[in-house]
Amino acid sequence: MGGKSRAGCRVTDSGLMLEGEVVSDGGGFVSCRSSVYTPPLDLTGFRGLRLSLDGQGRSFKFAVACRDGVLGLTELIPGGLRWVSTVPTQSDGTSEIEIPFERLTPVVRASPIKLPLRFDPSCITRLQLLHSRFGDDGESNPGYRSGSIQLLIRSIAAY
Repeated sequence: MGGKSRAGCRVTDSGLMLEGEVVSDGGGFVSCRSSVYTPPLDLTGFRGLRLSLDGQGRSFKFAVACRDGVLGLTELIPGGLRWVSTVPTQSDGTSEIEIPFERLTPVVRASPIKLPLRFDPSCITRLQLLHSRFGDDGESNPGYRSGSIQLLIRSIAAY
C-alpha cells in the first residue's frame, strides 16, 4: 500500500474480521478484499448487494471490480477501475446496508470518473471494503478516523 497503516483479516465464528491500525501519514487507508472470482460472479438477476457490518460508526467504501469496464481496458488502468459506494455504520451493533447497483459510481484511485459508464452485474471479479480518508466522491470522508480499527463483515448477499 505504500503507507504506514497495517491490517489483516481473519475468519471468526461471526464473520470476517478486519483488524489493524490506520495511520493517516503516507496513505490513510486499510482494506479487505476477496480473491479474484474465476469465473466472475453473474448477479444479473439481482438489484444490489446487502451488507451486514459491525463498523464502529466509521464510514467505509464498498468497491466492486468487474472483468471489463472500459472497452476491455479495466486492467490496464493503474489502480484499476472500481465501482464504489459509501457505507456508513452505526457506532454500536450491526448495520444492515443495501447498495443498489445503480448507486455504484466508477472511480480510479479515489477519483470519480466522469465518463458515461454503466455498471454490469454480469462480470463481478472482486469485492472490497476500505476505510479511507477519501469518500466515493473523492472528497474527505467525514466518517474517517485514524487509530485502531475493527470491522466485522457478518455477511454480503445479493438481493
